[in-house]
Amino acid sequence: MNTNVTNGINGIMKYFGPTVIAVVICYLVGYVSSLLQQESLVMWYPMLTKPSITPPDWVFPIAWSFIYLCMGVSIALMWYKPEKIFRPIMKLFAVQLALNFVWSFLFFSLHSPAAAFVDIIALDVVVILYMTRSYSVCKGSSLLLVPYLAWLMFATYLNGFIMLAN
Repeated sequence: MNTNVTNGINGIMKYFGPTVIAVVICYLVGYVSSLLQQESLVMWYPMLTKPSITPPDWVFPIAWSFIYLCMGVSIALMWYKPEKIFRPIMKLFAVQLALNFVWSFLFFSLHSPAAAFVDIIALDVVVILYMTRSYSVCKGSSLLLVPYLAWLMFATYLNGFIMLAN
């Protein structure tokens, strides 16, 4: 087999395990968040005043499925970087994942768009920090979060509108 092909396969396999682990963790966070939302999505959320550009309900699980995949691959690309580089980036990743989870709890379980808005602003900042810090080490890791950041900016707008209109 061609050496370049062998090296390419070995490179892919090196990241396969960390990618699966990271993606599964992201999907688990999303799944548990969705459990917290179920009742509110039926009883509370439909009654809120929302902006006219609010996507239909079926868009959200598709968008988040793609975003969680990108998030998992992003951190997996950082997995084998030296510990002094990986550790601070992993901390930022963990903080953003926690803020992501807490947002669902604040917004849907506590019915508190104001508290959720504070959380999502912090989440925006942490994702931007993650992206800027990872960019110099692994551009791919940073760029994989562009869809996430774009969705977060839109979600921040939606959250802010709902907070002010309700």
